[in-house]
Amino acid sequence: MTRPPGQRTARSTVLRALLPLCALLLASAGLLLGGAAPASAHAALTGSSPAQGSVVDKAPTEVTLTFSEKVSVSSGSFRVLNPAGKRVDSGKPANLDGGTYGVPLRGGLPDGTYTVTFQVISADSHPVAGGFTFSIGAPSATSVSVSDRTVGGGVVGVLYDVARYVSYAGFVVLVGGAAFVLACWQRGAGERTMQRFVVSGWIALTGATLALLLLRGSYTGSGKVADIFDLSLLGPVLQSKTGAALLSRLLLLAAAALFVAVLFGAYARGDEEDEGHERDGASEDGSRGAGSAQDAEDAADRAAERRDLTFGLAIGGGVIAAGLAATWAMAEHASTGIQTGIAMPVDILHLLAVAVWLGGLAALLTALYRAPSIEAAAVRRFSGIAFGSVVALAATGLYQSWRQVGSWSALTGTTYGQLLLAKIALVAVLIGIARVSRRWTGHLADAPVVRTRTKAKKQTVTATASSVTAAASPSDGPASDTSDASDTEVSTEAGSGKGGASAEETAGSGKGASTKGAAGSGRNTSAKGAAGSGDPKRAAQLARQRAATAAARAKRVREADPFRSGLRRSVLAEAGVAVVLLAVTTALTSTEPGRTEEEAKAAKAASSSSSSSSTGTRSSGTLSLKLPFDTGGEDGKGTARVTLSPARVGGNTLHVYVSRANGRAFDVPEVKLAFTLAAQKIGPLPVEPDRVATGHWAASDVQIPMAGDWTVSVTVRTSDIDQVTVDKNTKIG
Repeated sequence: MTRPPGQRTARSTVLRALLPLCALLLASAGLLLGGAAPASAHAALTGSSPAQGSVVDKAPTEVTLTFSEKVSVSSGSFRVLNPAGKRVDSGKPANLDGGTYGVPLRGGLPDGTYTVTFQVISADSHPVAGGFTFSIGAPSATSVSVSDRTVGGGVVGVLYDVARYVSYAGFVVLVGGAAFVLACWQRGAGERTMQRFVVSGWIALTGATLALLLLRGSYTGSGKVADIFDLSLLGPVLQSKTGAALLSRLLLLAAAALFVAVLFGAYARGDEEDEGHERDGASEDGSRGAGSAQDAEDAADRAAERRDLTFGLAIGGGVIAAGLAATWAMAEHASTGIQTGIAMPVDILHLLAVAVWLGGLAALLTALYRAPSIEAAAVRRFSGIAFGSVVALAATGLYQSWRQVGSWSALTGTTYGQLLLAKIALVAVLIGIARVSRRWTGHLADAPVVRTRTKAKKQTVTATASSVTAAASPSDGPASDTSDASDTEVSTEAGSGKGGASAEETAGSGKGASTKGAAGSGRNTSAKGAAGSGDPKRAAQLARQRAATAAARAKRVREADPFRSGLRRSVLAEAGVAVVLLAVTTALTSTEPGRTEEEAKAAKAASSSSSSSSTGTRSSGTLSLKLPFDTGGEDGKGTARVTLSPARVGGNTLHVYVSRANGRAFDVPEVKLAFTLAAQKIGPLPVEPDRVATGHWAASDVQIPMAGDWTVSVTVRTSDIDQVTVDKNTKIG
């Protein structure tokens, strides 16, 4: 059977839409795959030469830094500063081997304390910064302070984090809302509330992506607000893996705009046309004879066309959604570490499940509160889809947890593990509330379907057409047929419903009779009068009044149903928990995975152990002690390394280097030492070193009166009230 050309419009629209989508997806895949490189997540400094806090006899020709993974470096990534704060590095950093990088130094460097700072980008797009000191000949005072701030902080860091959260929220709303309309509530494509909901998700994701592109250069660089608008930084950003992912996301969002236009354009119009045909068929006189067969054939063609359009939109939308999810999976944690070939598809599935569940939940909440009505069947369909999404989330989340955490100690002892536990708890709460919503859904009865048209232009045109018809045929027949429309659907067309007389009275005197008429007295005498007068303004006014009446009736129906009210409350509670869950998920993506954090600590410990074993605890008459401490307060863990030279009877030079658990210099407010020789009842002999630089304290002419087994006690204060004393026995002299 050949279909009329007019019925091929929807299919042609979908085919025309899919062609540019394919081109955009190919371009996006090229950008992403071109920038992807597997590595480990979140780089950490595990070693250096010269070592942190060490004193070397002669000036080195270069400084090397070893990270837990390969990093992205630029000409300014490593800086070596003399005691006066001037740079003494003389070339670009070079990758020597694996995660080891070197920067050459100028020749003939004088004695003193030098500061090394670094700022690099790890393979999962997060910036990493830090610094340490070493000395040539003997330590000296320095004007350089090793900053203990975390790179990516400040105003720019806050803006970047906000943009990341908005981008995730926009993705959830866009994908989840569109999936809810297509899979659960196809009639919702014609509802202005759902259209605004999905479009707001597209706008949020697009705006956040553009903001991330502008912020990225300053976020990974200077951190200055003024650099946000420095377009010269866009070039390096776009050449990075993160920049390629953001650019790909913009291309996919252009395709998503076309998808949304078809969904709320041709698809929504097709739904209205189908309903119009159903109404016309129901109002026809049953004696059409042979024409009924043709009507049945036309109805079958329209149904097939509708299925084709739904299928095309589902395929196109699914491809776009997967592509958008891939822009996160291929630029963040999933693209680094172990099993990246499995991790990236799993992460895409995880993100899609989150979007379908949480985005669909938000769409359902919007429909329950703002749409004229929603069928119980649509709520039940979403309930089934949400259950499938939760199963997918559980399976993919279990794999991701194993991959990113790796051990029980990392689950409880790292920030990533603690956030993961919080996320699991929130999901459990969300599932518990969802069970309550499912009970309300089981009791939900279908409410009358109220269709209101809110476009004034459409009302005016319809009303004018009704006026002409009424003027040409003053008999009551057509008007009576139209006024007998089912109460399950309320139309705002002039002359087509009940209560026309009331509209005229409301416009004029505003008496109580108008309310009675508008509520549906079943008469249309005034409607015919308004139509017969040929006054389009009066007809349009009548249409608007009937639309308001229909909306008020729909609101009363919604609020009168206790099951629907209960469902609204439980879904609102779900949405509140979902907002917190989304925030925790966003924080997880910017937190160093527990597995990587523990591996970095192990590598750093191995490097320190190797360095100690090669030089011994004494090197050229220098005694070195490491004393871990924990003051018990917030941010109270660290290590104090004490060096005493030449570690003999008489005057000695003392240095104390205080570092955090991650190896960075720890700027504590106070450090004190004491030496005790218990066998001879000497001491404790107090020593109060002076602060030289961040995490570096020193004292000269520390007197050791006699040789023996001394107890070295170190008191570290990390706040006004948090301090601890740790000690170690060692032989001096």
